[in-house]
Amino acid sequence: MAFTVPPPRSPTDGGVARWYEERLGWATEAGPPVRLVTGLRFDVLEVPVEAGRGVLRRVGAAAGPVALMGRRMGLLVAAGSAEELPGLLDWLEWGGISLDLAVLGADGRMTAPLPPGWGGSGAPGASVWLRAPAPGREVESSLPVLRSAPWGGAGAPCLVRLVAAAAAECHRVRLLSARTRGTAQQLPPQRFASS
Repeated sequence: MAFTVPPPRSPTDGGVARWYEERLGWATEAGPPVRLVTGLRFDVLEVPVEAGRGVLRRVGAAAGPVALMGRRMGLLVAAGSAEELPGLLDWLEWGGISLDLAVLGADGRMTAPLPPGWGGSGAPGASVWLRAPAPGREVESSLPVLRSAPWGGAGAPCLVRLVAAAAAECHRVRLLSARTRGTAQQLPPQRFASS
């Protein structure tokens, strides 16, 4: 009688979901790939990578955890922020302007990057943490939040500052890409905030 031995399991076989659920208390959805459920403990502000780099230069550590997801960058923000984004963009006078900015809120899904220290980045183009959440501390209290929001902590970074930087950087990237394509003159007129 011949017995076959299954190949060794990699630490990502079910371990990724378990790590997020047990170490951070975040809800997951089985994969592959494992996906993090947004809208419960955090929302995600998504921007193009080039705009995301500009946002990180502008706000520094106030951005909180950040994931690289292919050609997009995901900035984790406080749960409930997705609902505030349209009004916040209007208030910042970015409403009605075409921006390559998206937000994942209630019932959204984000591909889970490999946990910090797990080695390797998984498949090509897989999500990776640029700034990983730190297990063992309350991650949510470090996420950007509206100061007047009931879920916001007194020491949390400012969501308004993050969204203003993201909108400006998305617009800058849009204008630069239009210029390199030679279509800058075809862009619709834009509104600008008065000072």
